[in-house]
Amino acid sequence: MSTLLFKICDRTIWREAERAGVFTGAGADVPDGYIHLSTRDQVAETAARHFAGQGDLVIVALEAEALGTTLVWEPARGGALFPHVYGTLPLSAVRWVKPLPLGAEGHHQLPALG
Repeated sequence: MSTLLFKICDRTIWREAERAGVFTGAGADVPDGYIHLSTRDQVAETAARHFAGQGDLVIVALEAEALGTTLVWEPARGGALFPHVYGTLPLSAVRWVKPLPLGAEGHHQLPALG
């Protein structure tokens, strides 16, 4: 069984990546110099902190093993280790892409993450 990691992204930016065949980053990724990912346990807080109130988002599930040496685990929020990709994100690592809608109270409704 593989480890899944998650990327939250604006739907339009993700569609552009699908057309290009590679994801090069969005939002804080570009100025930070790496692509921010989250684990299953981190993704809800990531959505709440960094995407609060934003609609038209997708959540992308990625196979950690497919990211190879570009995947680096680094301390971030509260010292927790977060997955970061240094370089581009190959679309071959994508297991699925699902909408990340806002619920009635403005909180994101995460899909099943399996």
